[in-house]
Amino acid sequence: QVQLVESGGGLVQAGGSLRLSCAASGRTFSSYPMGWFRQAPGKEREFVSGISWSGTRTLYADSVKGRFTISRDIAKNTLYLQMNSLKPEDTAVYYCAAAKRAWASPGNDGNEYDDWGQGTQVTVSS
Repeated sequence: QVQLVESGGGLVQAGGSLRLSCAASGRTFSSYPMGWFRQAPGKEREFVSGISWSGTRTLYADSVKGRFTISRDIAKNTLYLQMNSLKPEDTAVYYCAAAKRAWASPGNDGNEYDDWGQGTQVTVSS
């Protein structure tokens, strides 16, 4: 099991930027793909981005492609999500998650992940 703690959320105007961080502890962080998901009020949780265990493969939802960048720092056991050109529709609680299977490619299905952080609120005003 891995413990995940997100930070970096907040209130930002449309067009602004935020960087989310997810500090991991527990099982070997570097062996597992990681992902970011989000959930807006009244909506289902949706995939945002994923990254392979090595950091060499990334995956993005179409809605954030070209605006968000996922990365990981193995030495710091930390996952990041750089969010640029934010839009009001990006408003949600953002969660980081660790995949069930080590050495796998990043997936966009929440069922592929079994450890989740508590979430951090991102609010984008128009």
